[in-house]
Amino acid sequence: MKNEDLTFNDLPQVVAQLRDEVMGMRAMLVRQQEESRKHQERESRHKPMTVEEAAEYTRIPLGTLYMKLGDGTIPATKPGKRWVLYQDELDKWLEANRRNAVPMTADEENQAILASHRRKPDKRDW
Repeated sequence: MKNEDLTFNDLPQVVAQLRDEVMGMRAMLVRQQEESRKHQERESRHKPMTVEEAAEYTRIPLGTLYMKLGDGTIPATKPGKRWVLYQDELDKWLEANRRNAVPMTADEENQAILASHRRKPDKRDW
C-alpha cells in the first residue's frame, strides 16, 4: 500500500502488518543472539590447558593425572615435551566416566530393565 492510498479504515490492517513484521524481526534477533551465545560458549570452553591447570580444574592429583595421561585414558595431545589438554574434552571425559549417571526417566528405566532381562524361549513356540 502506498502512503497516499491509506485511509482511516486501513489503519487496523496496516498496524497488524507492522506488528507481524516487528515480531518476526524480534524472533530473528533472539535466534541470532542464542546462536552467538552458543558459539561463544563453545569457543570459551575449548581452550588449551597445562597439566597443572587441568589438575586444579578437575581436582585430580597431579601424579594420578600423569598416570592417566600415560595410559591414554584422558584425552590429550603431546605435540612436544608437554601435554596439552582442552577443557571441553575434559568435561566430556568426566561426564562419560561418572559412577552415578544422570537419572533416567521412568520410560528409560523400563526400557533398560526390559532390555537387560532375557527369557528362555518356550519350546512350544518353536
